[in-house]
Amino acid sequence: MKSAQHIHLIGICGSAMASLAGLLQLRGHRVTGSDAAAYPPMSDQLHALGIAVSQPYDERNLQPHPDLVIVGNAISRGNVELEYVLDHGLRFRSMADLLHEEFLLGRQTLAVAGTHGKTTTTSMLAWIYEFASRTQPEFAPSFLVGGVAENFGSSYALRDTQPFIIEADEYDTAFFDKGPKFLHYFPQAIILTHVEFDHADIYADLNAVKIAFKRLVNLVPRSGRIIAYDGSENVTECLARAFSPVERYGFAQDSHWRIAGLSHVGGKMQWQLLRNGLPFASLSLPIAGEHNALNATAAAALAAGQGISATAIAEALATFRSVKRRLEVRAEVAGITVIDDFAHHPTAIRETLRALRSAYPGRRLWAILEPRSNTLRRNVFERELVESLRLADSVILAAIYRSDAIPEAERLHPENVVAALNASGCPAAQHADADAIVAAITPQLAAGDVVAILSNGGFGNIYETLPQAIEKYSQTVKL
Repeated sequence: MKSAQHIHLIGICGSAMASLAGLLQLRGHRVTGSDAAAYPPMSDQLHALGIAVSQPYDERNLQPHPDLVIVGNAISRGNVELEYVLDHGLRFRSMADLLHEEFLLGRQTLAVAGTHGKTTTTSMLAWIYEFASRTQPEFAPSFLVGGVAENFGSSYALRDTQPFIIEADEYDTAFFDKGPKFLHYFPQAIILTHVEFDHADIYADLNAVKIAFKRLVNLVPRSGRIIAYDGSENVTECLARAFSPVERYGFAQDSHWRIAGLSHVGGKMQWQLLRNGLPFASLSLPIAGEHNALNATAAAALAAGQGISATAIAEALATFRSVKRRLEVRAEVAGITVIDDFAHHPTAIRETLRALRSAYPGRRLWAILEPRSNTLRRNVFERELVESLRLADSVILAAIYRSDAIPEAERLHPENVVAALNASGCPAAQHADADAIVAAITPQLAAGDVVAILSNGGFGNIYETLPQAIEKYSQTVKL
């Protein structure tokens, strides 16, 4: 697009779509958008940019006609704006296609892929590059992250330099393009974190997920590099026909990048990073969780291969401030800590609760889960969900988000999860919505408790209402 245009984004509050909106605005385009619901952190970012979010979807949001419409991958046939676009022959594209054509072509694209850890790892890699650019300006990164990286206060940046660091999502692209977004990005190098069955609404089984990642691996040129987790047979299978050099990272003795001597001190971690068995760097990270040590190691490995020094990598990671909605402390009220985490899969829930155990040893841990992702709303991982949630001392489940959209035979039954947890000795209960949960849990909380709110959506604004209720209750009853 050679000149400024009016670009309208349907589904603008998605993390990638909101980031694209910011990139387009930086290019001088007039950006408008619409969505069914707007909630932080992306609603806050769009507000700060002065981009109004029209709610609900309405044909009038497309009048006068924009020059281009970007259709988010959450938008299906039947959406009133999409139907208007089709009826009137308006020009439209997918987010991933436009991103490649307008922002990635001609750059050095570094992609972070995998079913877990993408957002945090992408943010770490971008921060390492940003830190290195203080002395070597050529490393200043453009980036797009599926969340607000707290070191930047943003989910995107656009520079004139070569590196473009992108979170490469395996979810589908648009209603007219059911392949994964990451097949549009053509990266020069990738990080591959994990490969598990996820997104049960678009992938039939684990094999279908693996096929998608094999295709991504097949896009990496011979001159590129792949940094891949060493603790997954699925990852190993996806790498089998790679044309580019592959470097494994993790805890295995023979890995190219090995974590040694990992220790937790409060909410922080320290470890030695070995490269081909030899000391490379002493790393520290001011956030908890073995999974975050793995994320940081992956980012360090890719950055080192691109010429960033061990010193810059170590100093950057020591000052990393995480990502909003990833183990984010939302409030500390009356001695009670309220944590927000973007839980979307039993594995992610397990790693979140393990991290909180290490960060807050000896404290009672509550898990409040809204089954909201397209995987968690289904019964495919019911047993694994129970096992993950058992890491908490007490569990509260909300009703399934939009349960009517899931066929009965495929639907998760929270009452079964609650019954299994209680039978295993982990106290659990179910409540209809956020307000009911707040009313039920507040009188049960005590000073020292840690409450992990697990959802990949707005969850009835519980992140605000629960701390408010605790504060009000503490004024009348000593917690």
